[in-house]
Amino acid sequence: MKKRKLDICVISDAHLGTYACYADELLTYLSSIEPSTLILNGDMIDIWKFKTSYFPASHLNVIKKIVSMASQGTKVYYIKGNHDHIKGSSLGIDLGNITFCSKLILNLNGKKTWFFHGDIFDVRFLPVKWLAKLGSTGYDIVLGVNKIVNWFLKMNKKEKFSLSGKINREPKNTAKQVANFENKVISLALSRDYDCVVCGHIHKPKKQMVESSQGNLLYLNSGDWVDHMTALEYSFKRWKLYRHKNDKLSPFFVDEALKNIDMNELTNTMEAKKVS
Repeated sequence: MKKRKLDICVISDAHLGTYACYADELLTYLSSIEPSTLILNGDMIDIWKFKTSYFPASHLNVIKKIVSMASQGTKVYYIKGNHDHIKGSSLGIDLGNITFCSKLILNLNGKKTWFFHGDIFDVRFLPVKWLAKLGSTGYDIVLGVNKIVNWFLKMNKKEKFSLSGKINREPKNTAKQVANFENKVISLALSRDYDCVVCGHIHKPKKQMVESSQGNLLYLNSGDWVDHMTALEYSFKRWKLYRHKNDKLSPFFVDEALKNIDMNELTNTMEAKKVS
């Protein structure tokens, strides 16, 4: 089956290395598209969880797929998130077609578009690392339990249930925090004369046109791959919010070649292309 060609694909908050990550679904999605540019907008690999030594083959296959896409010509931007812990000295470095950065600004059809993860606006992530990790771990546990519950529901042919989504929807303070985050991002983007802002971090996929006295702005959030399984796609000069649960075609895409991929070989191929 022919892959969908895209100008840009944006994914974020996959949290590879955690039990909550839907790695198989993410791999299926990546295998169904052929983007000219792939933007990884933060928290793709959860370094905070690396000490637990949990990193199954399905998670590694996602990384292999991304490297494979880069080796085949896709330009990949890896934007730093709060769980990535990419050192400042690594930002701006190019590894073949992969560039590590803290933000990205592109001109898309005359629209000045700002890409960044968004954690700098979230008061829940405090400088005290152990406190921030406690909150992350708690959310991770909720999502892990949710996956077990959904497995039983699937076995009994019942509809899936989003426990984390229910938690996020009900408390008034959580809704207020999300609104505050979005308002801060929108306000700053407008003050800097951006036409579009693309972020992640809060795991809330969204596409919203904002009209204000300061001007108009398109606010986009790529969501996550631990609950919503969403991405942003740009083609034909417009943005679309992709939802995996609504995709009837992507399950038919299987990347068998990944099983025999050698990471060192792929890296060497990219480096060779860079030198040439």
